[in-house]
Amino acid sequence: MIDTNKTGKNVLTATFIIMGIAMVLSFGSVCFADNSGGEVASFRTMNTAVIKGSESVPTISIPKFLTNIAKNTGIYKMIHTETPEEKAAEQAAETQALAKESYDPFAGKSVPGWQSLVMLAVGFLIVWLGAAKDFEPLLLIPIGFGTIFVNIPGAGMGDAPNGMLHIIYSAGVGNEFFPMLIFMGIGAMTDFGPLIANPKTALLGGAAQLGVFITLFGVAFMNLVPGIDYNMLQACAISIIGGADGPTTIYVSGKLAPEMMAVVAVAAYSYMALVPLIQPPIMKLLTTKKERRITMPQLREVSKTEKVLFPVLLLILAILLLPPAAPLIGMLAFGNFIHECGMVDRLSKTLENELMNIVSILLSLGVGSQMTPEKIINPNSLGIIFLGLFAFCVATAGGVLMAKLMNLFLPKGKKVNPLIGSAGVSAVPMAARVSNKVGMEYDPSNFLLMNAMGPNVAGVIGTAIAAGVFIATYGA
Repeated sequence: MIDTNKTGKNVLTATFIIMGIAMVLSFGSVCFADNSGGEVASFRTMNTAVIKGSESVPTISIPKFLTNIAKNTGIYKMIHTETPEEKAAEQAAETQALAKESYDPFAGKSVPGWQSLVMLAVGFLIVWLGAAKDFEPLLLIPIGFGTIFVNIPGAGMGDAPNGMLHIIYSAGVGNEFFPMLIFMGIGAMTDFGPLIANPKTALLGGAAQLGVFITLFGVAFMNLVPGIDYNMLQACAISIIGGADGPTTIYVSGKLAPEMMAVVAVAAYSYMALVPLIQPPIMKLLTTKKERRITMPQLREVSKTEKVLFPVLLLILAILLLPPAAPLIGMLAFGNFIHECGMVDRLSKTLENELMNIVSILLSLGVGSQMTPEKIINPNSLGIIFLGLFAFCVATAGGVLMAKLMNLFLPKGKKVNPLIGSAGVSAVPMAARVSNKVGMEYDPSNFLLMNAMGPNVAGVIGTAIAAGVFIATYGA
């Protein structure tokens, strides 16, 4: 017999923990968002200076942030009757958003011919990294070829309105279409069982979002470097790299800073591919040999009822508490429900295989089509490469340190191996495999993979929630 009370408690605990931590961490972002000062940014005037390029971005104080979040909840929208003034303001915001999507600050900008040759070389480098070095080949190879195609002089593959790459980008990359389809496939391939079996590991997935929000302050410091100018919306797109989730990065960038999508997406996917190189030194630096040898019991078997209920409850919570995150979480839940209910195996297999492969090719080609000289060869792009690495490192450290903090309160025999905290980033399942590999270096019998999958899948949800917070705060 299945204890339905315990089932519901486990599922709700896991989802509430992830949402709670992501929401708490988001308070830090409002401190960076205050643009009310009138001075030029410098180390002396950081607290009062205008963030470059953010003069038109609404000033967000903590009370206003809380008000925005409250008014964006599904509960508020269900019980609140919209006034004519609010409806007019909403229509004006939609018009402004459509104008923003169609605006390209680089359109018509001429660049020296040698820069196209540089970008062709970059395209071949990306292909080489994918094909020869096995860095996310399923994504980097088509991104590399998209970069090559769009920079072929005279080919016009990225030209509006009939260029092939322009059509692909307009059809699904520059909007939310392809990222949503990718999340359906991710949901169908994801097993939330380890998270349901051990809900406290959701804390590690939530703590890893520290990299997302701390990077907002890193963007503020980068704005002090001559030649680098990021506004608040661009800062959100850069910071989400810390979640190590490519589709979410593309989704947030498309909503808030479409002009930065190419370099932000390439940085996100590149650092996802470099998980086995980036994470182990941080994990070893922040843990002792004794902590790395902590053994964790094998997880209990999770019932089918629990696995079916989890995506449904996750979607309900997103609808009620954070609708801006509901598109990502909803598609994740939809794909996972199709897989777990067992009633539509044909649809599940299609999502996991054919559809996922086709959309990945188109999405990657579309991202590559944005790798043009005017968008890439500038100081801002170089800053993104540095900030993306910083975000990823902080996210890794956040998960490990949260595990160490949890161990202060857990009884002996129930300690958490801090190595699984690094799996709190969204690079599924690579980050969990890295946690397992490092653990087995110190104890070959210590199999951490399934325990690490809990924070790993929690990180996917946590990054989607962080994206929803950014969009709820600045997307209007």
